[in-house]
Amino acid sequence: MNIISPKQDRNVALVVGPTASGKSALALEIAKKQPSVIINADSAQVYRNLTILSARPTDEEMDGIEHQLFGYIDGQEACSAARWADDAKTAIAAAHARDILPILVGGTGLYVRILLDGIAPIPEIDPDIRQKIRKLETVEAYQVLQSLDPVSSERLNPSDSTRIQRALEVVRSTGKSLDHWQKNKVGGIGDKIELHPLVLLPPREWLYQRCDLRLHEMIEQGAREEVARLLSRNLSPNLPVMRAIGVAEIAEWLAGEISREAALERAQTATRQYAKRQYTWFRNQSPVEWQRVKQLLYNDNDAIIETLLRH
Repeated sequence: MNIISPKQDRNVALVVGPTASGKSALALEIAKKQPSVIINADSAQVYRNLTILSARPTDEEMDGIEHQLFGYIDGQEACSAARWADDAKTAIAAAHARDILPILVGGTGLYVRILLDGIAPIPEIDPDIRQKIRKLETVEAYQVLQSLDPVSSERLNPSDSTRIQRALEVVRSTGKSLDHWQKNKVGGIGDKIELHPLVLLPPREWLYQRCDLRLHEMIEQGAREEVARLLSRNLSPNLPVMRAIGVAEIAEWLAGEISREAALERAQTATRQYAKRQYTWFRNQSPVEWQRVKQLLYNDNDAIIETLLRH
């Protein structure tokens, strides 16, 4: 079932979908049929301090298959999508140099989009312009945007203050519209590789049940202790690692403010909501030609993998 030379054709497999949809397990199945390296594309799994709450594969679960960009950044840093994309490009190039298949796996759509499409090279915004715009009422800012950047104003909700301010500060600071910059993205590799994408969109009720069960398992595996270690470092609450699902809820439990059951229930609810947002994003934002799978069969996904590798 081996794919044609990854090095020669610049093949890259991509397995994406909501949390708990079975991405990691499927990536392992692929890697066992085709010499591969699995590359993380999940914004929580980049942090070494979130082994349990990010559902990062354990050494046992990796089953001897090489994994990269998992737990490689300390939580005291904030990993941007641009930084991850640069690291992923390096990992992909290294895999191709070894003539093995890079398999990107994760649920962070922004990471994947920036890797494939690149990033808009918007110059630094003039601080004075930004400050003046932030003082405007939303209605006034929207009216100004309509005159300077009608394309963006037409696309935005008149009450969406954050996006209106962003579009306005870009056009005022750079002299060019946000649409201009977004049409001239740089750094993407989508046109330089042969992508083999797979989007997992399992039945929602099944997915939500998996989310609930996994939170139970995380508590049993030591999520409480993981959060206690994070809190002991007195990290900024604004860091991504501190805003990960489960951290705030377990922190309240540790402080005696809520019970174990309440912490679990709140974390489960947050996870289901996150899974719903991911599901909607991948269903609506993934290109229509990307293969979508609504049901995985444990230990019997040969047909899916065959289609993926020959796509």
